[in-house]
Amino acid sequence: MASVSQLGAGTSLDLDSLYNSLEAAEQKRLSPLTKQQTSYTAKLTAWGIVQTSLEKVQAAASALKDTSAIATSKVVSSNSSFTASLANGTSAGNFKVNVTQLAEAQSLLSETTDSSTKALGSSASSIFIEQNGKKTEIKIAANKTSLNDIRDAINQQSTGVNASVIKADDNSYYLSLTSKETGEANTMKISVTGDQAISDFLSYDGNANNTQNGMKQQVAAKNAELTVNGIAITRSSNTITDVPEGVTLTLTSISGKEENLSIQKDSAPMLEAVKAYVDAYNSLQTTITSQTKYTAVKKGADEQNASNGDLVGDGTLRSIQSGLRSLISTTQNGGDISLLSQLGIKQETTGKLSVDNSKLEKALNEDPDSVMKFLSGDGKTTGFATQTSNLLTEYLGSDGAIKTATNGIDKSIKLVKQRSEQMVESINATMARYKTQFVNLSKMVSQMTNTSNYLAQQFSQSSK
Repeated sequence: MASVSQLGAGTSLDLDSLYNSLEAAEQKRLSPLTKQQTSYTAKLTAWGIVQTSLEKVQAAASALKDTSAIATSKVVSSNSSFTASLANGTSAGNFKVNVTQLAEAQSLLSETTDSSTKALGSSASSIFIEQNGKKTEIKIAANKTSLNDIRDAINQQSTGVNASVIKADDNSYYLSLTSKETGEANTMKISVTGDQAISDFLSYDGNANNTQNGMKQQVAAKNAELTVNGIAITRSSNTITDVPEGVTLTLTSISGKEENLSIQKDSAPMLEAVKAYVDAYNSLQTTITSQTKYTAVKKGADEQNASNGDLVGDGTLRSIQSGLRSLISTTQNGGDISLLSQLGIKQETTGKLSVDNSKLEKALNEDPDSVMKFLSGDGKTTGFATQTSNLLTEYLGSDGAIKTATNGIDKSIKLVKQRSEQMVESINATMARYKTQFVNLSKMVSQMTNTSNYLAQQFSQSSK
């Protein structure tokens, strides 16, 4: 079939221009579908932006409802014999702490031997290490009785002891046993069966004054000893996790005198969490305003203003915005604080929230428990932050409002794409039909022209 550029070849007809005009007219049939597809794609992108903003609000609300994790205290004293860390929700208070003894791990040392690889015994034996009521057996083969072999056997076994070989000089080697844990409860007893030489070298009956022991005590096991507000405290470790309640003391040195441990409520984390929610909420309002912006159509205009938001007039988005706004004024029962405005947070005419920092800080400092109760409620269905988090979880869920809206748009995009493909097929078929008709017309006109020229030639010759 002739190409478009050949449609009028050999004739005076401008079929090419006519064909192109018809094709342009046919292509215009796609324009409404193309606009629809562009519009739906823009809506989908807009929902993605809204969803991201909602997720930020949800994250801020979820953090805010977990008040036990952010309603903290802080240590304001400077202490030299210990450091203190606090659990969430630790009560404020002042404590007098006097560290009188640090916990230590027991250490035993063997007699010297002139080699770490020379055999100490000649028979298979068993070493028994007893600590804190637990007795562990370490088997020693007859050909594995050197200091290095015994060290390795002890360290490979699951015991509460670390073994090491100490080289004093080229002819002096010692076996050192050190308890892995501090405290008197971890005092060691060592006994050996099967080889008397190894028994004489390693035995220790727990009595540091017994000169018959093979090993000598270098460091005695000690418990940590301190007083807190005059109460004597004894622990096997230098880390005290339960005195005072909610406080972990790590003992570092003997103080020799009472030191003051001062704990105060710290409202800064809660203040930051509240402000983070307000910022996320206000950012969401800006996003919604942008996506729903509407400018009235000017008189005589054929289309909407290009600055309009892609979700202008969207009922789902209005419903989401309305649901979140309604929680701002919802009364929470069960505490002295029942409204968000009592925390210094109010809704402006723009829909955004503003924060009175002084009022918020006063509520956090003077009545933190009521603030926590207002925000968290029961952690399930009541409390401002809990209800907000629950509502956003519902909106953002796999079967929530946003997913339903975007699924509908996806379906519309697929439908428009299908109609576009069908329209393209229809246009292609129409243009193919036009092309066939134009080619046939061109051939017919060309034949008629040739016939006319032939007849004219014949008439001319006849007249001569």
